[in-house]
Amino acid sequence: MALQPRKMKYAKWQKRRSKGIAMRGTELSFGSFGLKSLETKWITVQQIEAARLAISRALKKKVKMWIRIFPYKPITSKGSESDMGGGKGKVIHYAFPVRPGRIIFELGEMEEETAKQVLKKAAAKLPVKTRFIKR
Repeated sequence: MALQPRKMKYAKWQKRRSKGIAMRGTELSFGSFGLKSLETKWITVQQIEAARLAISRALKKKVKMWIRIFPYKPITSKGSESDMGGGKGKVIHYAFPVRPGRIIFELGEMEEETAKQVLKKAAAKLPVKTRFIKR
């Protein structure tokens, strides 16, 4: 099952631009190692899932992992051959607007070199530049 919000006050949102740096989610809270964002982008459900799979396959479920972001922003799109007008398109997926400084993934207690390799694999699946951080 894909990550998506259960219930929302409004089904469709306006785009809005994300600017500035992250104010929350900037410190390691659960694990010893993390992946921190260095730029602003929308991270989709598919990208989060691809990174999560890369981490869980590399760790073989031996180490605890935390996903610190949740895709709550609805992204809409109209059909390719629809005429102008007719309102806003359907929600096609959800995304998380990540800002610089935001922790995306955290890993529990393990060797630093292994954590670096695992998080590098996850970073390759994401559209943002990231940095490996430790407690």
